[in-house]
Amino acid sequence: MLWAGRMRLRTFGILLVLVHTSAACEFGPFPYSVTGIVCRMTKPAALLLNQETAQVIQAAFKNAKFPNITGERSMRLLGKVAYGLTNIQVNDLSIEQSEVELKENDAIHIAIKNVTAFFKGTLTYGYAGGWFLHLFHSVDFEIESSIDLQINIKLMCQKDQVAADASDCYLTFHKLMLHLQGDKEPGWLKQLFVDFISFTLKLVLKSEVCNEINFLAQVLADFVHDLAENFVRDEDIGVDISLASVPLIKANYLESHHKGLVLYKNYSDVFSDSVFSPSLLTESRMLYFWLSEHILSSLASAAFLDKRLVLTIRGEKLQALFEMEDTEVQRKAVQMIFQGTSYNNSVAKVWSLAHPQISLQPEGTVVKSLVAVEVSIFPTGEEPLMVLYMEKEITVTIQAAYAEKKLILHPLDSRIEFKVFKCTADPSGNDTSIRNFLQTMISVVGIPEVISRIEQALTSLMNSKGLHLFEIRNPEIITRKGYVIVQLDFSFPNHLLLDFLEKRL
Repeated sequence: MLWAGRMRLRTFGILLVLVHTSAACEFGPFPYSVTGIVCRMTKPAALLLNQETAQVIQAAFKNAKFPNITGERSMRLLGKVAYGLTNIQVNDLSIEQSEVELKENDAIHIAIKNVTAFFKGTLTYGYAGGWFLHLFHSVDFEIESSIDLQINIKLMCQKDQVAADASDCYLTFHKLMLHLQGDKEPGWLKQLFVDFISFTLKLVLKSEVCNEINFLAQVLADFVHDLAENFVRDEDIGVDISLASVPLIKANYLESHHKGLVLYKNYSDVFSDSVFSPSLLTESRMLYFWLSEHILSSLASAAFLDKRLVLTIRGEKLQALFEMEDTEVQRKAVQMIFQGTSYNNSVAKVWSLAHPQISLQPEGTVVKSLVAVEVSIFPTGEEPLMVLYMEKEITVTIQAAYAEKKLILHPLDSRIEFKVFKCTADPSGNDTSIRNFLQTMISVVGIPEVISRIEQALTSLMNSKGLHLFEIRNPEIITRKGYVIVQLDFSFPNHLLLDFLEKRL
């Protein structure tokens, strides 16, 4: 039969994919040593995502391409009876219950119970005499079925990313009833066809639905990978999230390990000294991200090379910096520096002179950077004049948090060391009042202002990637020596998966 040939071809294709998948990725003897990012999803998160299974199963049934079923059978008195079921498609579908279980070092087991599905199509049948065949009648049919599905999804590596194999799929039929032309009691014709069509029909439904589920499982794995890859990329700066080892399935969590190398033009990033160990993560929260210190440091270097660590301040922002307090010392220093020029005709430029150094410690993220500050004025009718230039080494400890869909960066203690200081109001550099004023201004207002700008930029970037669509609950950002852990609970945005399935299928 036609459907049998298609089923053999698809089965052969799946086997080829599995052979390719099993041989696609090779890892060294110490894969954790090159692990820069770890994602751990615990059982509660898996249970939450399982609530979205109904959408995937519905898509699998509706998008399965059911082949035409043809055959014939010898019947006493009637001779040969030939039949054909064509244009088979799902008319209605409902799912009563779905359960998920993580099988240690094996698979994600999904049990979907009491799937009520109605199929519709056209049945053509006729009788064959001794020398010829008469096909003379076609009727619409409806198939009423009640099915349980058992799906075992294995996670593996293919093309250096997580691949899902859902070919271990079983359908159990509790009911399979054929109705002709909507008649629930069609008599002898119904009995005739149900007797020798039902077995073939079950095989076809199982084959096509399971093939579609397997296809969708891989599509969803690709979708998650593309979503993550897009999240860690902005213009020319990205992060390599290819796998560093085979994904793990434990009884209480799923875990994937990624290289986390920064990608930027000709910038070469190498990492082989990870401190990751599975014992560093717990199982009390729904989702965990482990990030090495190396990633943050490399991202800062890429941002420096991309000339992103530049800040221009003018107008009211500039005034707020230099008039943080109304004192005689402040007024005198401002008058000397700006020479009576208004803030609207002045500009301050702040930029990093070298790659920032970042280290993660229990007290927070320690950032050390050599920074230049240049203040220029634009007197009316005169050429622009640089009135202040200084280079300083700044070390600041920052604690990070996430609340109300915003990243919060809180600067703690900071240290400032002047390397270069040039001011037209003090050519000799002997007037310590200006330098002391600037030191206070930078510590009290300047550093918080720069961090606030970074905070806003990163929040905007994350929201542009869709982070604000998720309901994140009680997130914690925990720094330790050499790494940071982000742990949280979340609610899945229902429309995200639905929109994806509609666009993809």
